[in-house]
Amino acid sequence: MTGPRVLVVDDEPGLVHALAINLRAHGWAVATAPDGTHALDLTASWRPDVVLLDLGLPDLSGLDVIAGIRGWSHVPIVVLSARQHGEDKVDALDAGADDYVTKPFAMNELLARLRAAVRRAAPGDGEEAVVEAGELTIDLARRRVLRGGEEVRLTPTEWAMIEVLVRNRGRLVGRHQLLQAVWGPGYTTETGYLRVYTAQLRRKLERDPAHPRHILTQPGMGYIFETT
Repeated sequence: MTGPRVLVVDDEPGLVHALAINLRAHGWAVATAPDGTHALDLTASWRPDVVLLDLGLPDLSGLDVIAGIRGWSHVPIVVLSARQHGEDKVDALDAGADDYVTKPFAMNELLARLRAAVRRAAPGDGEEAVVEAGELTIDLARRRVLRGGEEVRLTPTEWAMIEVLVRNRGRLVGRHQLLQAVWGPGYTTETGYLRVYTAQLRRKLERDPAHPRHILTQPGMGYIFETT
């Protein structure tokens, strides 16, 4: 029987090698990534049961990797870092990490935390890192949109809005729900924001913004993102 799958993300080869040996000896299936780019790719393609992530990576910050994974997946993320300051832990947990272990660490404690993270994880619900919609490719892990193979530049707010809609594709996202998710709980009555940003997204993403195919309005209710 194949054990749970753990993706180890760290740029210290010696530590990665030691972790892989110990984890495999305890029944885990192990994949490794030396940087954030490979971590995002492997999370999408290999589908680990838990990600063990160092924050100090050579290309992306660990927080960016957490954000990229959380853009499409609920896979548990356990941070393994030499950073022991309280604000680092808070930032990682606020970004979407499930647990935080500081270096140096006891292997039995790390194994227990990994097992606990996997136990707490909700069953998968058909999450996909890349969503295709006509000529659009929405990469939720890399937080970007391609239209006809060309990257579309979105503002952070535009991305936040399209991310919520795409993650709920095919389902109505109410106006208050969308406002709270993108702007925060103090903005749930600012429906004018939605009209402005919906128009901007349609100009960038729809072939015919006046007759949208993907970003649809349900008058008085909210919005639906359709992939067909």
